[in-house]
Amino acid sequence: MNWSQLFTSSIGKKIVMALTGIFLVVFLVVHCYVNANIFFSNAEENFNRAAHFMGTNILIRITELGLFAGFILHIFQGYKLTLLNRATRKSRYAVTAGNKTSKWYSRSMALLGTLILLFLIVHLAHFWVPSRFGGLKEVEYGGQVYHNLYGEMKDVFSQPWAVILYLLGCFSLAWHLLHGIQSAAQTLGWTNKNFMPMITNIGIVFSILVPAIFALMPVFMYFGWEINTGALTLLF
Repeated sequence: MNWSQLFTSSIGKKIVMALTGIFLVVFLVVHCYVNANIFFSNAEENFNRAAHFMGTNILIRITELGLFAGFILHIFQGYKLTLLNRATRKSRYAVTAGNKTSKWYSRSMALLGTLILLFLIVHLAHFWVPSRFGGLKEVEYGGQVYHNLYGEMKDVFSQPWAVILYLLGCFSLAWHLLHGIQSAAQTLGWTNKNFMPMITNIGIVFSILVPAIFALMPVFMYFGWEINTGALTLLF
């Protein structure tokens, strides 16, 4: 398969979707690690330091460009595949087989992906744009100044609509990952009977655990919860 076929043929589009999807999964792991800092003692300083590292490290910034390119390519190829599948479908049946032949989330990947895209736009507007282009308050730890992204999160997630929006985004992400990880494994040929069940189980755990951690973040912030010295305390 040559480079043009990789972006024009049906199987080529699926391979691009699989590879960019795996790249974005790696990003989710890193992002999840940074967010997890809010659940432990000294949450504000640890989170702001971790966010500062992500925003100033030259290798991370270069990877960030690849990340945006991966997002754009993944979204573009996803919509192209959806339109291609609809165009090649010879007829629509009055009664569909439903979950007998495929799960609802596998048939709704375009919708779930669109919801995630809308969530991503709001997320970038809330945090990435002010972090990169100014507008955030600053704090000082050990004589060094940091953006107070932790304080920004507290402000954003003090609003019920923002919490609900983020929870919906995490819900959509969970179902998107549940199908996407298994689909990527099949596209890349990781279908060996000895490994596929393990990949499937890892995909299920990842699809639940990572979105759950992301979802807990706005909930913790909204209710003013923090884990301090090993005990859950309320901050008012």
